[in-house]
Amino acid sequence: MPTTGAWHPQHGPGARSFADIGALHLEAGGRLPGVTLAYETWGELNEARDNAVLVCHALTGDSHVAGPAGPGHVSPGWWSSIVGPGLAIDTDRWFVVAPNVLGGCQGSTGPSSPAPDGTPWGSRFPHVTVRDQVAAELELTDLLGIERWANVVGGSMGGHRVLEWAILAPERVRSIAVIASGAQTTADQIAWAHAQLAAITLDPNYRGGDYYAAGPGQGPHAGLALARRIAHTTYRSAEELETRFGRIHQHAEDPMLGGRFAVQSYLDHHGSKLTLRFDANSYVALTRAMLTHDVGRDRGGVRAALSTITADTLVVAVDSDRLFLPHESERIAAAVPGARPVRYVRSPYGHDGFLIEHEQMSRHLGEFLRQVARP
Repeated sequence: MPTTGAWHPQHGPGARSFADIGALHLEAGGRLPGVTLAYETWGELNEARDNAVLVCHALTGDSHVAGPAGPGHVSPGWWSSIVGPGLAIDTDRWFVVAPNVLGGCQGSTGPSSPAPDGTPWGSRFPHVTVRDQVAAELELTDLLGIERWANVVGGSMGGHRVLEWAILAPERVRSIAVIASGAQTTADQIAWAHAQLAAITLDPNYRGGDYYAAGPGQGPHAGLALARRIAHTTYRSAEELETRFGRIHQHAEDPMLGGRFAVQSYLDHHGSKLTLRFDANSYVALTRAMLTHDVGRDRGGVRAALSTITADTLVVAVDSDRLFLPHESERIAAAVPGARPVRYVRSPYGHDGFLIEHEQMSRHLGEFLRQVARP
């Protein structure tokens, strides 16, 4: 296993572009110097510069929304069935921008990036919040010469940023789509995240976050893989796991003799897979940003904050989601003035339904963009 699955320049840029946005003053105090955001684009910005769509990725996503795997990109695009010519977010009509989030590990400034002294930030990387991430994306927006996004869309952690965009900079957003997300991290979500953070930070190879000089196989891949196993359980539904795996043994393995059930092998696979493309410190930094997510902080509460949103708003929930329960989506729609009724993705797959149920997501997003964000 590599010490880190973070992207580094020697891997090649792939389809990425890079924006140097300078220093960023952080919500929790302090200043992060020399911030870079990696991003990818599809389509063309029109002459009026009013056909731009911002796509915000989830926790372990990145800027590679659409396109094949290849040099610089370990995995194919995570929403290739949604973003592209003739698709729901039609790149023949829209100029689509997807940044790698601040604190990430796929080209944007994060814990694996060089600090001013030239060595990785590691344990010195400061706490960043969702508002800090949106502040960085505002700087990117200015550099791209985009005055107002026609639409800002994102699911899960990406939905956190969508809401912050609409509240922090309402004049810069015409419409938003918040998918399988919430306005405020719940105790249940904090509890699941706490176990994931412990899995990483208690790995002896984590070394307090300063592990980048360790050789292959000596990084905190065991802790990161365990965190992913825990998380992936929340991304799927009990119904799907039971239907798909039940109590089937993993091939010739016998659980009575220490072998695994098939569902255990499935989780092991997803844990190992993540270590090849992600960084343990970024997982920690982004999870901690999600823990402190609360659109009502210093704004009079959640309802008061949501009531200030002026963008046309679509809220989508997955009916079997056990991480972001549907009532969290209903809470958003009830408080945002003029928001449409919540649209539901009917799926046995749980939270990941917004990434899997391409036809339903295409219908919800496509109809919304045609109605309210026509360039």
